[in-house]
Amino acid sequence: MTDGEDAPENAGGSPDADSDGAAASDTGADSDDATTGDTGADSDGATTGDTGAGTAVRRNRFSGGPARGFMSSLAADERIFGADLAVDRAHVVMLAEQGIVDEEPAGAILAALDDIEAAGHGDLPDAEDVHEAIETAVIERVGPEGGRMHTARSRNDEVATCIRYRLREDLLDALATIVGARERLLDVAADHREMLLPGFTHLQYAQPVTVAHWLCSYEGALARDTERVLAASDRTNQSPLGAAAFAGTPFDVDRERTAELLGFDSVVENAMDATSSRDFLVESTSALATLATTLSGLAEDVVVYSGRDYLEISDDYASTSSIMPQKKNPDTLEIVRATAGEAQGALQGLLTTLKGLPRSYNIDLQEATPHAWTAVDEVPPALEVATGAVATAEWNEEVLASEAAAGFSTATGVADRLAMAGIPFRTAHEVVATAAERLDGDPDLAVLEAAAEEVLGESLTAYVDRETLAATLDPTKSVAMRDSQGGPAPKAVAASIKRARERMADDREAVAVRREAVAAAADALDREVQRYV
Repeated sequence: MTDGEDAPENAGGSPDADSDGAAASDTGADSDDATTGDTGADSDGATTGDTGAGTAVRRNRFSGGPARGFMSSLAADERIFGADLAVDRAHVVMLAEQGIVDEEPAGAILAALDDIEAAGHGDLPDAEDVHEAIETAVIERVGPEGGRMHTARSRNDEVATCIRYRLREDLLDALATIVGARERLLDVAADHREMLLPGFTHLQYAQPVTVAHWLCSYEGALARDTERVLAASDRTNQSPLGAAAFAGTPFDVDRERTAELLGFDSVVENAMDATSSRDFLVESTSALATLATTLSGLAEDVVVYSGRDYLEISDDYASTSSIMPQKKNPDTLEIVRATAGEAQGALQGLLTTLKGLPRSYNIDLQEATPHAWTAVDEVPPALEVATGAVATAEWNEEVLASEAAAGFSTATGVADRLAMAGIPFRTAHEVVATAAERLDGDPDLAVLEAAAEEVLGESLTAYVDRETLAATLDPTKSVAMRDSQGGPAPKAVAASIKRARERMADDREAVAVRREAVAAAADALDREVQRYV
């Protein structure tokens, strides 16, 4: 993935420092430096000629032995095969534009890259990583002139660029999934604004709400998850290319140009920072782990609601027992819960790998990137499953209406009504608490009046008439009372849904703009390549 250090980083493992270092011991200079210093050939200079049984970077001396397989990331690097080809093309185009490489060899290299792409990752020669394999394949097709492709760069900046290039794509896909999930939740909420749902704290009956209010609570969390992933995507979308090993290059490279050709918003300014920093991986994995935590809560709620017969999960998202045929288990939601552990583990593994690494490139980094791939591969599918289960579930309205009043859950509404009538809230709270201690079953006006006489020393009707109190004890009317912004009253929920849809539209547009910019850059790169091929 890198010059031997970064090699495995892409996806699996290969050392760039190694490549640099090994080459250094053989050539008297850092492999990368040699590359950036020799205008006539790739650093791995000597490697641009006859590689024998070796590779473009390692040559014979560093191409064998049992450690090669241990360090190799070639198989895992299939994920960034396309990214590496794009980075190679942009770099070669820039080298030709800057007059660092003549147009004829540039065209030959670009044609070879087309051929390599058509042949596919499986046709690459054996190598430590995809970067080395592609370079070796270019030299096999073009001859020594193919080694000019690596002029003015290292596998260190190359791999960092490839990872960002591919991760950017994955994050944009994840964002599209999150926005789509939010839309599904809002659609279901719009259809369930008046359907009662018992609300819980500490898993104890607390206050009646609605199914829509519950759904909107998760849409709001997903909206913040969108913001986090979007921010991570933007910070990922910065180009390290041109930083070389970590100390820049004496060649007159145009880093802004390669960033433009690859659809990056900007460059990572400092060359050492560009090659060694993986905070973009941490931020992306953290955002996805946070999203997974949101999903875990949603899944747990659905599992609990299913067990209480509040809803029935569609057969598409359930399974049965191998021995108990009557069972319908919310298995998919349980796996969604477990995904949070996978994502959090990936984040912890990534942070632990990066902890205490010195500047600049260290081969440890090859073990860092797979943690991010785990998060980006596991969390979006879990989101689709979780929201799919919610969107297709059948809610048991009769059970919900009965449960909504359980546990004297309208008590807070009664206390609020008394406070609205002029009784200090803490005193009103004491009245209702006293009544709750004496209740045996459903709320009873007589018990409330007796509690008021005891606490207030006067009749409750001196403050609130019996009809108003009776209405306050009704869960539907209790919900309708709580019409503040973000409350469960149907009117308040309708307004919340409207605002949420507006935010969602803005986020969808933000993702679309970024996708269009990336696609436009890819088209521009293709046009530039065609000028030479």
